Amino acid sequence: MNRELSKTYEPQEVESRIYGMWERNGCFEGRRDPDKKPFTIVMPPPNVTGQLHMGHAMDCTMQDILIRFKRMEGYAALWVPGTDHAGIATQIKVEEALRTEEGLTRHDLGRDKFLERVWDWKAKYGGRIVEQQKKLGASCDWSRARFTMDEGLSAAVRHVFVEMYNKGLIYKGSRIINWCPHCTTALSDAEVEYKEKPGHFWHLKYPIKGEPGRYVIVATTRPETMLGDTGVAVNPNDDRYRDLVGKTCILPLMDKEIPIVADEYVDMEFGTGCVKMTPAHDPNDFEVGVRHNLESIRVLDDSGKINENGGKYQGMDRYEARKAIVADLDALGLLEKITEHTHNVGTCYRCGTDVEPLISAQWFVKMEPLAKEALRVVNDGEVKFVPDRFSKIYTNWMENVHDWCISRQLWWGHRIPAWTCDDCGRMTVSETDPTECDHCRSTHIHQEEDVLDTWFSSALWPFSTLGWPDENAEDYQYFYPTDVLVTAYDIIFFWVARMIFSGCEHTKKPPFHTVFIHGIIRDEKGRKMSKSLGNGIDPLVIAEQYGADALRFNLVTGNSPGNDMRFLPEKCEAMRNFANKIWNASRFLMMNLTIDKCELPSALELEDKWILSKLNSVIPEITENMDKYELGVAAQKVYDFIWDSYCDWYIELCKSRLQGGDEAAKVQAQQVLCYVLTEMLKLLHPFMPFITEEIWQALPHEGEYLMLQKWPEYRAELSFPEEKRAMELVMEAISAVRTRRAEMNVPPSKKARLTVVTDQTAVFELGIPFLKRLAYADAVEIVTEAPSDAGAMVSAVTHEARMFMPMSDLVDMEKEKARMEKELGKNKAELEKLETKLQNPGFINKAPANVVAAEQERAEKLKSLIAKLEEQLSVLA
Repeated sequence: MNRELSKTYEPQEVESRIYGMWERNGCFEGRRDPDKKPFTIVMPPPNVTGQLHMGHAMDCTMQDILIRFKRMEGYAALWVPGTDHAGIATQIKVEEALRTEEGLTRHDLGRDKFLERVWDWKAKYGGRIVEQQKKLGASCDWSRARFTMDEGLSAAVRHVFVEMYNKGLIYKGSRIINWCPHCTTALSDAEVEYKEKPGHFWHLKYPIKGEPGRYVIVATTRPETMLGDTGVAVNPNDDRYRDLVGKTCILPLMDKEIPIVADEYVDMEFGTGCVKMTPAHDPNDFEVGVRHNLESIRVLDDSGKINENGGKYQGMDRYEARKAIVADLDALGLLEKITEHTHNVGTCYRCGTDVEPLISAQWFVKMEPLAKEALRVVNDGEVKFVPDRFSKIYTNWMENVHDWCISRQLWWGHRIPAWTCDDCGRMTVSETDPTECDHCRSTHIHQEEDVLDTWFSSALWPFSTLGWPDENAEDYQYFYPTDVLVTAYDIIFFWVARMIFSGCEHTKKPPFHTVFIHGIIRDEKGRKMSKSLGNGIDPLVIAEQYGADALRFNLVTGNSPGNDMRFLPEKCEAMRNFANKIWNASRFLMMNLTIDKCELPSALELEDKWILSKLNSVIPEITENMDKYELGVAAQKVYDFIWDSYCDWYIELCKSRLQGGDEAAKVQAQQVLCYVLTEMLKLLHPFMPFITEEIWQALPHEGEYLMLQKWPEYRAELSFPEEKRAMELVMEAISAVRTRRAEMNVPPSKKARLTVVTDQTAVFELGIPFLKRLAYADAVEIVTEAPSDAGAMVSAVTHEARMFMPMSDLVDMEKEKARMEKELGKNKAELEKLETKLQNPGFINKAPANVVAAEQERAEKLKSLIAKLEEQLSVLA
């Protein structure tokens, strides 16, 4: 017996129950099947510190739509979930808790005790975002959930590090890196966000040694770094300074000589043409310094304060020192001028602090050899970006990529597997912890303090989660390479590029064939959602209010690959209304349902053939859109079919059979209604999984779960092009008549005789029952010639027919005439008043042009309305 649906749809009750049913019964498990093709998605792992935000919700929804679609298409579908240890973010969280709750620092605890605290924190809070993803309907294989510091994934990280080190692709060296004084760690180039900020150019005088009164003038945006200057550079072709090359100048405040060198790096047209060289604090200065053997002197410590090399300024914060240095230079008469200057300032992507370029001994990945293959697989089409324009952004970055700084001055993360010998000074790099030096066999060895960049481990995510580096791991053999990566464009450099070159290097295969890029979700004003703006919207609050299905459908409709979208909370109400529309249509069918098997009847009526043809034509369209990642287009087509074709039309077309006395006709209508509803629930399921599963479970069905049903396919035997066209001609006529009646405010209860003039008489003869009921006609006549009194009748027109209704059938002539005359008089009086205003020179000359134009436009609209009213009155007369 079929289960009844409750009177109203309550998503809060349904969604948790349905999800629990799926999870308990293993519906999400990705099973290896030699008879099926695999389809694999690995989830971009959210930070273990994370709480679901709207960006996560959109990314999760997109992936879930794809995996549910492919699962129904018959693939062995696997969606691998997991979380990232998020080195900087997690350590900061735990350190803040230590400081505020216990007044301690990590150094008070020591490394091992502090890491115990972090693991405790992860155990307590790390699963929060997983539970939140479940509330959205994420159909991941949770039994395969991974964490970037799991034992297996950590082993993969060590394996890769050692292998790349032995190949010379990883090295340690002193180079200019990006340093965050707040997080006190190095950052890679990709982790620096550039923000336009107002600043200044300070023009400073450096006296030429031995030439009193002569100076070189340098311009800088960071006066505090002058304490570490070890030279001044000019262009060798600059006649202004040619005679100074090889001489020295005096570095103010530090009272030491520094050389003047010639280098083509200097732009003669920019600033003064003289550039101060601070090799320890600027990447370009560093390169010039290498060429000219300039000393590198670091003057900032890890917290952004002046260090022991800064003379009397030691201990000052960098910005405090800047003010003091400028004041001292001014007092010495060495401050030429200050000009305002807006420039791009590098900031930490985590905390927003201005980063400092400074020289530091760090670990790096040599990128040039890795970039070649990563570029080739994209250029040759082995990896495709959707939309394609992002491949150009990727290519440009990879062609200009710098070596990747992978060491971080943290305790939480994968500790670098390198040990230095205290006796011979040489290094041992090993996958397992060594007990002695590889070179001199001394047992006096100590491990590197730094950990690896979080992105180093997540770069291995598509294959480390599947059992690699064990090449024989069954999941790795079957599910790798994965198929599609779904992510936003803002981490193409952070993560996508690194996964591609890592996959190519370590597995000799690209990690996926498609990168599906979606945009960023913004607020209703188009602003990026952020804590600082306070404009973030909690997706779980929206899901609680409207249902997860409504939220998901909101996130996908109107969405196009690669483009940002605005989140409009009120749109969720429209999506909830859509869910209610489906629910009510299903309840209507259930209340009229007497069959216990959902199959098509042997005989079909005109309206049955129309809806089946309509369904049959939309299925391949939706499937193609899904295959092209046009999820927003696919969702809109499903919506239109359900709302317009099924609910608004087909149910209405069937009501006379459902409510009539012909049992065979009644069963026939039920069968088609049930079949079409079942198929459209399948089409809607990837987008709105909860409500579709709940309704399907109540309908006659075979199999246990909708989510494991076969995706609908085109069926040639259900294509009825002639009947489809015939039915649509009748429907157009019905719509035209209803529109005309609405314009005249005629209620549905007021019936009228309807004359249809058409060459398609056979078609419209079949449509008479529908015209009578849905066009509110008490009698319908199909003719080929217009009636003799057509001029005095109300008419409506379509491409294939003209419909006529006697005016007296529609309205009380005298009342309507009086109403229209009153409306006409009111509009004429308003027009007269407006024309007087527009003829007044005082208004025309003094009012703003847009106000005058608006009033003129209003006058034209009134004239048009008056003409229509006069025409209608003449017909009544």
